[in-house]
Amino acid sequence: MNQAKMPQEKEGWFTLSGDVNSDMVHRMFEAVANMTEDGIDTAHVLLQSNGGYVSDGLCLYNFMANSPIKFVMYNAGAVASIAVVVYLAGSRRYASETARFMIHKSHATASPGSRPDALNIIVEGLRADDARTEAILRKEIELTPEQWSVHQYGDLHMTARDAKLARMIHEVKDFAPPKGAILRNI
Repeated sequence: MNQAKMPQEKEGWFTLSGDVNSDMVHRMFEAVANMTEDGIDTAHVLLQSNGGYVSDGLCLYNFMANSPIKFVMYNAGAVASIAVVVYLAGSRRYASETARFMIHKSHATASPGSRPDALNIIVEGLRADDARTEAILRKEIELTPEQWSVHQYGDLHMTARDAKLARMIHEVKDFAPPKGAILRNI
């Protein structure tokens, strides 16, 4: 019997670090364009970020989750704030034993002497951001009532083991590109 050979899936290995902002969005857009040109099917991405701007993080989540590239995300250090939402775009997610995650509600600083109408606009924006990010968190992970309570009023810190229990990660596993793999920084 002569069986047709199945084409092998092409994988790429990448690092992505820094603030979640318009620069990171641009870098990811460019990287995915290059990945599609290179025929990459699966991108393994090590993310290191303490967060940044909610709208940029939501853009990255939606872009990556709906990209023709399958993203496998890794945390080897810290993924915090809106970077957690970016991380959740991965169809598979892993974290090193010593990695940590942190999620919290949105926050902003008002200018000294701000008028009530200006403060109301800030509050409305924060509530909208919280609703958008919480919808993704509730879709992707399973926190305990106690964890949701901490998240409601403060910073919720999670180890890799905590993240596994919450289905934030699939396995405690290090980012380890195979020997000979090309590693690119986004």
